[in-house]
Amino acid sequence: MRKLQIAAIVAALLIGLPQFSPAQENPSDTYRQLKLFSEVFERVRADYVEEVSDQQLIEYAIQGMLSTLDPHSSYLNAESFGDMRVQTKGEFGGLGIEVTMENGFVKVVSPIDDTPAHRAGVKPGDFITHIDGEAILGLSLNEAVEKMRGPVGTDLTVTIRRGDQEAFDVTITRDVIKIQSVRSRIEDKVGYLRITTFNQQTMPGLQQAMQEIKAEAGSELRGYVLDLRNNPGGLLDQAVEVSDAFIDQGEIVSTRGRATDDAQRFNATPGDLAGGLPVVVLINGGSASASEIVAGALQDHRRAIVMGTKSFGKGSVQTIIPLGLSGAMRLTTARYFTPSGRSIQALGIDPDIVVEQATLEQAAATAPGRREADLRGALANPNEENGVSTETPENGEAAHALSEAAEQDYQLARAVDLLRGLALYNQRVVN
Repeated sequence: MRKLQIAAIVAALLIGLPQFSPAQENPSDTYRQLKLFSEVFERVRADYVEEVSDQQLIEYAIQGMLSTLDPHSSYLNAESFGDMRVQTKGEFGGLGIEVTMENGFVKVVSPIDDTPAHRAGVKPGDFITHIDGEAILGLSLNEAVEKMRGPVGTDLTVTIRRGDQEAFDVTITRDVIKIQSVRSRIEDKVGYLRITTFNQQTMPGLQQAMQEIKAEAGSELRGYVLDLRNNPGGLLDQAVEVSDAFIDQGEIVSTRGRATDDAQRFNATPGDLAGGLPVVVLINGGSASASEIVAGALQDHRRAIVMGTKSFGKGSVQTIIPLGLSGAMRLTTARYFTPSGRSIQALGIDPDIVVEQATLEQAAATAPGRREADLRGALANPNEENGVSTETPENGEAAHALSEAAEQDYQLARAVDLLRGLALYNQRVVN
């Protein structure tokens, strides 16, 4: 009976084999490798120290095959596939971090805003080495992620290694993650648009946010800051739509797979939601995948100035392929390219203006030095004598009107300064 079961498994694998060409591996070699697989399967099934179900062994084999291809290909069982579909809708349970696997450890791509991981101080680039005291080394990415899942309200302790620092523990309380994909506000007559992830809510949220900003700021609006920092990516179609919101025409992104006929190109449609106003895109090492598509498209079209630090460098496309028993496989099927033909895989997007994040400190006050008006016999200002206004060209408004949050965010403050300068320059050119 066991031999019949093994034969059925191998037969099922053989049915899915592609037709071989002379350039490909000899079919007989493949059959021998499948025979080897069946022998190992039978030996583990019969002699392993603990009983393991056939379903577990097959899932382990599939997961091993996919996870060794690249860091982003994996097998999703029915539960994981269900979680993934819920996550793309913008609400799911967990810690709130996007992760990948590097050198056997879980690497944080980005914590999602206002999630348990974000509030606990987890940062992009952190390596998680232990989960509740158990070493991650040797686990697959899916296995590590599964250990981080759990009932809402329960605590999880992760050991983090950050740069050259000594490893330290962080306790995180699991929670239901409700992602507000787009947040917005006005900073000194500049529309601030923060996109935390690209899910099904992103484009509708962006349209609503821009309408609200226009209604509040009116004709005084100077431009937009599109904040993609620590945005781990998400749905490709949403990245294309967000790019299209600012680009009138031309290519947004192209994807190229192994076969030449697998290439796809995504082009912009007429219309610019920003109305031609200048745009600054903020990125950093936590900006990945879909975020890099948007930044690369706006940069190549010279539609926006990209500011911040180099992005993560995930330039590959994963396709979710449903399988039997409600599971699925996440398979890397293509690379994507920016409009100029750049592949950013493992390279990332270089900002046009590099601005490192920094902490500002108020300089110690010093006594004011002497000025012209303090000199004995200094000439009077003729404008004051004649009643002419001496206010600045911007009607004497304050040099900065940023919120407290923006004042503490050095990169955002520099982006607002840049848009403020562009608006002032354009005003003087027109005049």
